[in-house]
Amino acid sequence: MNNLRLGFRLARRELRGGVRGLRIVLACLALGVAAIAAVGTLRAATDAAFVADGARILGGDAEVHITQRRLPDAARAWIAARGGTLSEVVEMRAMAIAPSGERMLVELKAVDDRYPLYGDLVLDPPQPLAPGGIALDPTVAERLGLAPGDTVRIGESRFRYLGAVAQEPDKVASPTILGPRAMILSADLAATRLIQPGSLFAYDYRIRLPAGADAARFIADLRAAFAGEGWRVRGAGDAAPGVNRFLDRAAFFLTLASLTALLVGGIGVATGVRAWLDQRARTIATLRCLGAPAGAIFATYLIQVMALALLGVTIGLVAGFGLTWVGAGLLADALPVPPRPGLYVAPLAMAALYGLLTALAFALWPLGRAREIPGAALFRDAVQPVSARPRLTLLAAVAAAGGALAALVIATAENRLFALGFVGGAIGTLLLFRLGAGALMAVARRIRTPGRPTWRLGLANLHRPGAPTPLMLVSLGIGLTTLAAIALIEGNLRLQINDQMPAAAPNFYFIDIQSDQAQAFDTLARGLPGVAELHRVPSLRARVTAVNGVPADRVRTTEDTAWALRGDRGLTYAATPPEGTRVVAGQWWPADYAGPPLISFDVNLARGWGVGIGDTVTLNVLGRDIDFRIASLRDIQWRALGINFVFVASPGLLEAAPHTNIATLRGDVAQEGAMLRAITDAFPNVSGIRVRDALEAVAGLLGKIGAALSGTAGVTLAAGALVLAGAVAAGQRRRIRDAVVLKTIGASRAQIRNAFLVEFGLLGLTAGLIAAAAGTAAAWGVVRFVMGADWAFLPGTLAATIAFCTALTLAFGYAGTALALRVRPAPLLRNE
Repeated sequence: MNNLRLGFRLARRELRGGVRGLRIVLACLALGVAAIAAVGTLRAATDAAFVADGARILGGDAEVHITQRRLPDAARAWIAARGGTLSEVVEMRAMAIAPSGERMLVELKAVDDRYPLYGDLVLDPPQPLAPGGIALDPTVAERLGLAPGDTVRIGESRFRYLGAVAQEPDKVASPTILGPRAMILSADLAATRLIQPGSLFAYDYRIRLPAGADAARFIADLRAAFAGEGWRVRGAGDAAPGVNRFLDRAAFFLTLASLTALLVGGIGVATGVRAWLDQRARTIATLRCLGAPAGAIFATYLIQVMALALLGVTIGLVAGFGLTWVGAGLLADALPVPPRPGLYVAPLAMAALYGLLTALAFALWPLGRAREIPGAALFRDAVQPVSARPRLTLLAAVAAAGGALAALVIATAENRLFALGFVGGAIGTLLLFRLGAGALMAVARRIRTPGRPTWRLGLANLHRPGAPTPLMLVSLGIGLTTLAAIALIEGNLRLQINDQMPAAAPNFYFIDIQSDQAQAFDTLARGLPGVAELHRVPSLRARVTAVNGVPADRVRTTEDTAWALRGDRGLTYAATPPEGTRVVAGQWWPADYAGPPLISFDVNLARGWGVGIGDTVTLNVLGRDIDFRIASLRDIQWRALGINFVFVASPGLLEAAPHTNIATLRGDVAQEGAMLRAITDAFPNVSGIRVRDALEAVAGLLGKIGAALSGTAGVTLAAGALVLAGAVAAGQRRRIRDAVVLKTIGASRAQIRNAFLVEFGLLGLTAGLIAAAAGTAAAWGVVRFVMGADWAFLPGTLAATIAFCTALTLAFGYAGTALALRVRPAPLLRNE
C-alpha cells in the first residue's frame, strides 16, 4: 500500500513534465480505438434506424409473403376482424420496352390504392402513381432514353412513363436483385398478361394494425391460425433479415480488421514504453540506488502509462464518435437506411475496454523488465542491455490481460469459431515475424563482406545489442499481411467472375415460358442467327417447410447452408439425370418411375442439414405440402452458370402442377441484342436475363466491398507505420551517436547513409517476403475453405506487397538517417 501511495505521488510529479516520450503510445491507441468505436457506433446507428423505421421499411406492422397465389378470403376476414388494414403488392420480373425497341429487365412491382401504409412514394416530377402510368428507376429511363410522357411496353400492355422513382419507402424489404425497379398500379396488371399459371411472381400483403395493438401477438396468432399454409409471416422488427445478417457480418469483419490495427498499436505501446523508460533510465537508477522500493518504481510508471493510455483511449473514442457522423453522411445512400448517429454507450465502452486491455497487456512486459534490473545495471543498459525478464506474477498478469483480450474478441463475435481462428492467427503471425526477425539476425551475423564496409555496417546494425529488428518486422508485418490477404482474396474473386467464366456459359436466361409456349419458343430460338445451344427445363417454386418432420425454423443447420431454409427455392423434375449431373450418393430413379415422390438433393446442403439417402424433405408447392424422399445426392457445379437446381424431383406428381419453363441460350455475343428482341417480341410474357449484366453487377458490388476492407486494412498499415516511426525515433539517439563516431574516424556521409539504408532495405524486404507468404496462406484458406472457390496464385499482387514494404521502410530509414547526419560531432562529443 505504501508503494502505491509513493507511486501516485511520484507519477503525479513526473506527469507535470508532459507526455513527450509517450506520443507514439497515444497515437497508436487512439488510432485503433477510433476504428473500433467508429465501426461499432455506425452499426448501432444503423440498428437504431431499423428499429425506429421498421414499419416503414417493411411497409406495415406485419407482412404475409405468398408465392404464386393470393391470400385466401378466410385470412382476409381474419385480419379485418382484428382491425388490420391490408395492402396487396405483387412482385415479378418483366421486360420494359421503349418505343425505340430498346429493352431492359426490370423488377416489376404492382401496388394497390392503399400503398404505402407507412411512408410516402415520391416520384420525380412529383405526382401520384396514376392508372395507366408507370414509374421507373432512373437507370431504366436513362438506358432506354425515356422522357415523361413516352410509352413503355410491359408484357402485352403499354404504359405512359410518369417519372422516376425518387423514394420507395419499402425498398429494403422488397429489394431489386436482377434489375431496377418499375412500378404500376395492380389494377393495370391483368392487361399485361404476365400472370400465367406457374409464372414466377409473389404476393406481399402488408398489414397496418390499430394503434396500441401487440404486433408480436398478432403475428403469432396469424401463424397459428393458418399453420399449414406455408406462408412467410414477419413483423417490422424483422423487416430486412438478410440486410441485418450482412451488416452484422460486415461489422464483425471490420471490427476484427480494426482490432488488428489495435494489436499493431499494442506493439507500438510496448515500443513507446520501452523507449520512454530508456529515457528515464538515469532517474530510475538513481531512485533504485537511493533505496526506493522496486514496487514503488513499478507503480510510478504503471500509473503514468495507464493514465496516458486512458487519455489515448479517450482521444480515440472522441475521434471514433466524430467518424460515425462523417461515415453516416457518406454512407447514407449506400446503406439500406440512413443511420441515426447518436451517443451509443455500448460500442464506445467496448472500444474503450479493447484499448485499455491492449495497453495493459503490452505495457506490463517492459515495465516488469525495468523493475527487475538492478540500479547499477540500468546505467549500463543503453550500451550493454541486461537480460532480464519480469517475475512470474507479472508474467501471469500479462497472460491474464492477453487472455481477457482474446476472450472479449471471441465472446462478442457473431462467428465465435472464426474469431477463435482470428486470435490464433494473430498469435501465429506475431510468432512468425518474431522467428523471421531471429533468422534475419542470425543470417546477418554469419555473413562476411570483406572490403565492403557499407554492407558490413548495415548487417551489423541488424544484430547488434538492442537492435530493433524484431520490433520493426512485427510492426510492419501484421498490417502488410492483412493487406496482402485482402488483395489476394479480392483478386481471386474477380478472377472467378471476370476471367474464368466458363467458355460454354450462356448468354441469357429466359424465364416464365408457359408450357403451351415451350415448343414455339424452342423453334424460334433455335432458328435465330448466332444461336449455338438451347436448354429448357420445367421450373416451379417451393419452400422447405420440414426436414424429417422437423419444422424448417427448428432444423439445426450449419451457417453456410441455412440460406436454403429461408424463402422460396427453385424446383424442377426430370426423368433422367440432367446433363453434367454428378451423383455422389444413392442412385437416380428409373426413367419410367411412377412411385411416391423422390428428390435428388445438393450434397453440400445434405451435409449441412445432417440428412442423407432415405430421409424426407417436405416442400410446399403451390400451397400444398409434399413429402419427398431423398433418392440421391449431387455435387452441383454452380460456376458452370448452366441451369442447376438444389432440388430435382421425380416426374409424375409435379407434371400435372401449373408451372413454367426456364431456358438458357448460348450464342454469338454480337447477336445478343437481336436474340433478346426477337424472343421478347414474340413472347411478351417472357423475360430475358443477360448473364454478363448480372456478373458485372456482382463485380461492382465486390469492388465496393473490397474497397471497404482495403480501407480498413489501410488503418492497420497506418498503425504499423506509426510503430515503425516510433521504433526509428526510439533508436535515433543511438543512430546519431553512431553517425558522429563514424564521421569522426573518417567515414563519409554517403557511406554512413548507405549503411543505414542497407539495414532498412533488408528489414523491409524480409518483412515483405514473410507478409506475402502469410497473406497467401490466409487468402488460400479463406478462398478454398470459406468460399469454396478455386485458388489462383497472383504473383503481381505479392510483388507489389514486397515492393511497397521495402519502399516504406527505406523511406522511414532515410528520414531518420538524414536527421542523424545533420548533427555536428563537436557538441555531442563535448557532452559525452
